[in-house]
Amino acid sequence: MTGPVVVGLDGSPASVTATWWAARAAMERRLPVLLLHSWTTQPLSVPIPQEALSKQRYGGQVLQRMEAELLHRYGDLKLITELVSAPASKALVDLGDSAAMLVLGSRGHGSVASFLLGSVSLHVLGLARCPAVTVRADGLDEGTDRYEIVVGVQEAGAASDPLLEFAFTAAEARGARVRAVRALPLSSLVTHPRGAHHDEGYEVDEQARLAAAVAPWREKFPAVAVTYQVSRGTAAQVLLTASEHSALTVVGRQRHPSPLSWKLGPVAHAALHHVPCPVAVVPHD
Repeated sequence: MTGPVVVGLDGSPASVTATWWAARAAMERRLPVLLLHSWTTQPLSVPIPQEALSKQRYGGQVLQRMEAELLHRYGDLKLITELVSAPASKALVDLGDSAAMLVLGSRGHGSVASFLLGSVSLHVLGLARCPAVTVRADGLDEGTDRYEIVVGVQEAGAASDPLLEFAFTAAEARGARVRAVRALPLSSLVTHPRGAHHDEGYEVDEQARLAAAVAPWREKFPAVAVTYQVSRGTAAQVLLTASEHSALTVVGRQRHPSPLSWKLGPVAHAALHHVPCPVAVVPHD
C-alpha cells in the first residue's frame, strides 16, 4: 500500500473524528497524511460571511489548527495540507488515483447503529479508485472488545482479493485478527432438502471454500490470525451481525466503466448506514 492517506476536513465534528482515525491509520502503515479542505464546499453552519476571501481564510485556519493538533500527538507523522477551490467530491476522487485510501466523516443520525452520509461522501464512495473509509462522528470507540477486521467474502478471485488485501494489511498494522464472513442464502435450505446431516455437510463445504479463498492471503500475512464465519441469511444481515465487535468492516464495490453509472450495492449501503465502526468500501473488478 503506497501513497498518502487522504482525509477530507471541513471543520465539522465528523470530519475531525475522521482525521484522527486517518492519522492513526497512517502511523500504523508508515504513510503520510494529506489533509484536504475545499473552501467552496464548507458546512452550512460555518458562521462566516460568504465572501470567497473569508471562506479561504476559514479553510486555512481549519487546516492549521488540525495540523498543530495532529503533530502534537504524532510528532513523527508526515503531514501535508492542501486548500483547494475545486468541489470536495471532485478533489477527493482525483486524489484517489494516487492515494492509499480516502477517509471521510459521517454525521450521527440519532441511534447508535445508524448514521447519515452526505452527497459528497456518497459521490466519493461510488467513484474512488482506491479504498474509501467512512468514520462516524462518534466512531473512535476502539476499546478492547473491538479487535477484529471483518471482511465479506462471497467468492474467490478478482472480486474478493482487493478486499482481503485491504483487510489483512489493516489487521497486520494494528495487531488485529481478520474475520472472513460468507453468507449462505436461506434458499439453500430448499435446494438442499435432505435433512440436517446433509445441511451440515453443505455448510462445511462452504466453509472450506471460504478458507480456500482466504488461503493465499494467510500465506502473505502469516502473523495475522483468521476466524471464519459461514452463516445463513442475506449478505447484509450476516455482515452486520459479524461486525458487532469490529474495529473496521470491509465491503466491496464494483468498478463501473462510466462515472455516470456508479452505484453502491445493497451490502455496502447496509454497512455504511448501520455498522457502528468505520467502514471501508474497496473497489474491485
